[in-house]
Amino acid sequence: MIDVNLTGVFNTVEIAIPSMIERGAGGAIVLTSSTAGINGVGGPSRGGLGYTASKHGVVGLMRSYANALAPHRIRVNSVHPTGVNTPMVVNDVMQQWLAADPSVADAMTNALPVDMVEPVDISNAILWLVSDDARYVTGVTLPVDAGFTNKK
Repeated sequence: MIDVNLTGVFNTVEIAIPSMIERGAGGAIVLTSSTAGINGVGGPSRGGLGYTASKHGVVGLMRSYANALAPHRIRVNSVHPTGVNTPMVVNDVMQQWLAADPSVADAMTNALPVDMVEPVDISNAILWLVSDDARYVTGVTLPVDAGFTNKK
């Protein structure tokens, strides 16, 4: 979990930085975390704990990179989706996991009356963060979560 969700993000950003700095035109990097990156969710299982820890780590990377890259006019932010209607969430294993502990399923509900958001909702947030409309937005955690975080 840590290798993919955190080390993978670190390695990807590290590869992108030199060419962005060399180009000298600034830019934007958006890291994908999760509502688990700004809330203590995921349950007490090893998988849940690893997932939550890795997504919190992404926030730490984002904030550190935002400070380090600001002199180069490179903005760094993170998005934090609730459940997204993708195969990562919509699969038999996830459904079995949620069914095994109804308290986890109850704790993962959104404030707005939707079970999940759509992938395009996350894409739209990222498009805004990389656009000139967000040219002075850096170092922020942007929940795209149907009110999940606010509900906590």
